[in-house]
Amino acid sequence: MGTRQTAPPPAMPAERPPLARKAVPVTSRVHARVGLLGNPSDGFFGKTISLSLENFYAEVTLTPQPRGRGISFKPHAVHDRCQFSSLEDLFDRVESAGYYGGVRLLMAACKRFYQHCQKRGRTLPAADDFVLSYDTTIPRQAGLSGSSAIACAALNCLCSHYGVAAEEIALPERPNLVLSVEQELGITAGLQDRVIQVYGGLVYMDFDRSTMKRDGHGLYTPLPPALLPRLWLIYADNPSDSGRVHSDVKRRWAEGDPEVREKMELVAACAEEGKEALISGDWVRLAQLMDRNFDLRREMFGDAALGELNLRMVATARSVGAAAKFTGSGGAIVALCPLGEQQEELLRDVCVAEGFSIEEIKCAPPTSEQG
Repeated sequence: MGTRQTAPPPAMPAERPPLARKAVPVTSRVHARVGLLGNPSDGFFGKTISLSLENFYAEVTLTPQPRGRGISFKPHAVHDRCQFSSLEDLFDRVESAGYYGGVRLLMAACKRFYQHCQKRGRTLPAADDFVLSYDTTIPRQAGLSGSSAIACAALNCLCSHYGVAAEEIALPERPNLVLSVEQELGITAGLQDRVIQVYGGLVYMDFDRSTMKRDGHGLYTPLPPALLPRLWLIYADNPSDSGRVHSDVKRRWAEGDPEVREKMELVAACAEEGKEALISGDWVRLAQLMDRNFDLRREMFGDAALGELNLRMVATARSVGAAAKFTGSGGAIVALCPLGEQQEELLRDVCVAEGFSIEEIKCAPPTSEQG
């Protein structure tokens, strides 16, 4: 008889190896964003259309250091100033830009990245040494999602440095990780900004309640940026506070205020109809929806919350028949001239006369197409 063969014992599951780190500097650039339609309904199970704004960006660099130097953060010379020529200089700086720069975002990104790896059972090197630094061209507090861009770029650097593959964090889940960085700092925000800064390009977003509950994220549909008409960005130095603007409406919505609930649904419908207007190339309808979006927001928030300067920007654009609405929570607006070049010339003239900056919007390509 042959020798009886015994099956080998089942193999023990192998421990996941520690993440390997790269020894070369890593840089990530993330663009600003424009909420074209539907905002601020993203924080209320609504729908939005957003585009990645190539005109402005935040850039984070992770530079490995010799062992023993630890992890450090390089303050930005402008945005993290700790020295001032006088009390007046300090006052002007705080009045225009607030107390906080971007270093806290870098620190929060590191904390949330570490927590994410711990939760997923990924071991990080016991000793690691690097410097995180950042730069940004995004105007501060202009409703262009500058904080989110820094947080997103920092997480991109950390993932690249430690070799976290793209498939380890599903694309629709990545905006949640970026949002968690800002929530760590008590920043009031929804998912829209983080979605467009992860995906790039032009995206239609549906934050349906049941989908959000089931999957933890919305349904995100990239659209061809070529669908966009020529759009204009108008902005001014406006130290608005997004959190204050959102707070009262959020409370009223949570308490079931019927007026807020109904109007927020109408805001979301602007995005849904706007998607069809983009696909059909109906710029007149798109302009009407942009104006309706802003008017509904104004009815919910009130003039005091929106701010005189923001209202003046919208009024300036509308004075020549252009459609206009906030890009985010205030500080900048997006405008559309459905009548064409002559109307655009008038728009530029009135903006310059009022002291506002105006430039044509350039939509950044989808992240998957960026080098």
